[in-house]
Amino acid sequence: MSNLERDPQEMRCGADAGAASEVLEGRDVPLGGPRAMLVSRTLPHVHRRMIGAWCFVDAYGPEQAAMRVPPHPHTGLQTVSWLLAGEVLHRDSLGSVQHIRPGQLNLMTAGRGISHSEESPEAMLHGVQLWVALPGEHRDVDPGFEHHPALPVLSGTGFEATVIMGTLGGVTSPATAYTPLVGAQISVDGDCELPVDPGFEHGVLLLDGEIAELGRGALVYLPPGRTAIRLSGRGRVLLIGGEPFDEQIVMWWNFVGRSHDDIVAYRKEWMEGEGFGVVEGFDGDPLPAPVLPGTPLKPRGRFR
Repeated sequence: MSNLERDPQEMRCGADAGAASEVLEGRDVPLGGPRAMLVSRTLPHVHRRMIGAWCFVDAYGPEQAAMRVPPHPHTGLQTVSWLLAGEVLHRDSLGSVQHIRPGQLNLMTAGRGISHSEESPEAMLHGVQLWVALPGEHRDVDPGFEHHPALPVLSGTGFEATVIMGTLGGVTSPATAYTPLVGAQISVDGDCELPVDPGFEHGVLLLDGEIAELGRGALVYLPPGRTAIRLSGRGRVLLIGGEPFDEQIVMWWNFVGRSHDDIVAYRKEWMEGEGFGVVEGFDGDPLPAPVLPGTPLKPRGRFR
């Protein structure tokens, strides 16, 4: 699921880097029309816009719903689709047609440009949709799609971690990553101490169950310097992290660029050109791009 807001605001990347943890409360965002699915968006946040290269986190469900996301474009990022319940069908302009189910990863690298759609039958849906910003040297790579039906697991006392992206505790996902990072689903059963890279900043999001000091709908930010994260309770959490992303970017709608002119060009190409290709097999029209704001979009770093 991508950003279907009808009036998207500039997603600014900035925050003050304090030494203590921060609680980033999610905001409810309805996606689509009158019967839209409601998602909780914790990144980008008004106080902290990125965690490593992770720049977008939407959590949805559990909810009885049917997903229908028409073809739409992306640039300069990777989309990371992760389900806890349900099934979603992905189609893209490369010709990929792939279902995703719980425990599997769909990873789409937009690079210089791709378009895709997502849909599901009426069912119980529960998952997260994330974006990873591509660094400048790779932002115009050829688009690509990967499906990973099985992922490596790191186990320890009181936890089992499925490594979705990057590396955790010496266990590395096969998914393509362009910056040092981690993404993992952690199943917690009791008290545990999760080993993490002290050079990474991290975010922890409660997915289900009850975990001490984690509230529903909030992402807890942890600055670099930790070698372990302690968790207590029973449930599942999402862990994201990475080396602080030092580049300035512009995020608007479903695009990541480096300037206002980049975004203008991407929008024009989507509305008038052929550079994003065609998604075959979706029964419906592509999603039109929203109107750009009246003031220029500014590239921003992760600190405000």
